[in-house]
Order: sequence, then C-alpha cells, then structure tokens
Amino acid sequence: MREGINCLMISWLFVLVACHGSEIKHEAIPLSLSVSPPADLTRTRQHAREALVYCRANRLDTTRCILIDMGLHAGVKRLLVWEFAGDSIGYRALVSHGSGDNPWSQDVSRENPTFSNVPGSYCSSLGRYRIGARGYSNWGIHVKYLLHGLDSTNTEALARDIVFHGWDMIPDEEVWPRGAPEGHGCPAVSNRTMTYMDSLLQTHTQPVLMWVYR
Repeated sequence: MREGINCLMISWLFVLVACHGSEIKHEAIPLSLSVSPPADLTRTRQHAREALVYCRANRLDTTRCILIDMGLHAGVKRLLVWEFAGDSIGYRALVSHGSGDNPWSQDVSRENPTFSNVPGSYCSSLGRYRIGARGYSNWGIHVKYLLHGLDSTNTEALARDIVFHGWDMIPDEEVWPRGAPEGHGCPAVSNRTMTYMDSLLQTHTQPVLMWVYR
C-alpha cells in the first residue's frame, strides 16, 4: 500500500516538474526571435523623393533627411536616415511618440498613437521639421536639437518644447510586439542612436529635414 502511494506521489511530482519546465521554457523565448512587421519600402521611397523636392525648394540639406513613419508599430525601427544619393536607408532606429492621455513611459498606444499640435496634449505632431540649433538636454546624452515646424500640423513645436533628443529608456534594438516607451511628444531615440545622430548632424552646413508622417 505504501509503495503504491509513493509511486503515485512520484508520478505527480514528474507531472508538476514537466508542467513547470514547460512554463519556464515558454516565458524564456527571447523577444529577438520575433519577426517584426515589414516596412513598406515603396511607400518610404516615395516620401523620400517628395522630401528631396521639398529640400531643394526650401534650401535644406540635399544629402540626407530623417523620415519617421508613425504608421508603423512603435516597437520597430521606424526612424530612417535616408541617403538621397543612393536612394537608400543609411540608418534605422527606434523612436518614441507622445503618450497623449496615456501614462508616461508606457506603450499603451504602440499601434495607434494620437497626434496633436495643441500645447499640453503630450502628443507628437505630424509634419515636416527643420532641425535647428544644438543645445543642452536634461535627457540621455545631454544633447538636443530644436525642431522648427514647417506645416500647419506642427507649428507649435518650439512653443511645446518638442525637440530631438536621446532617452535612457529607449532600447537600441526592436522590441515588437511591445512598443518603445512613450514620452511627451518629442521624437526621442536611444542614447547610442543620439550619439550617432549628433555626430552626423554636426557635419551639415545646411539644415536637415525631419519628416514625421503616417
């Protein structure tokens, strides 16, 4: 009788260990193994060509521009440095958008952000920007670039203190299906990306265009 009870207990123990092991294995799947939704390169290239026309007409740099496709999930690299000469992507990075009414630093609106030009909305603003003066930032690597809104949808950028800066909370690599943390409307990037962008922007004698669209 005792041997039967012992066998039954051992059997149950094996079942519990097997189930527990399965749970650990499921939870430990690296997020890097996930495949993020593909970007539409044809759509991106069309925006890049329109950007080049705009840059030529408005005395902006015609070497490269920064494109941010807010139509993409916030967990993928939706900021692109577009090289006009090669008609190709020179650099890709994660970038944040504004939280709006959602909690700051979370990713509630990772798939469907709200945009606004209204001060105090904590939303990002769509449209074209002229990247302006370099200055000190309290965030990231302590470097920021002023953003001058060029469209009716982002005219309040300077008044709202919408700037291009680094943020410690933004990862270097894609985090889909999660999203990058949401801020108060600035296009914030990882510190490594901001270090690269800072070195790049300092080489330009003409202002660089940043175009945020969806």
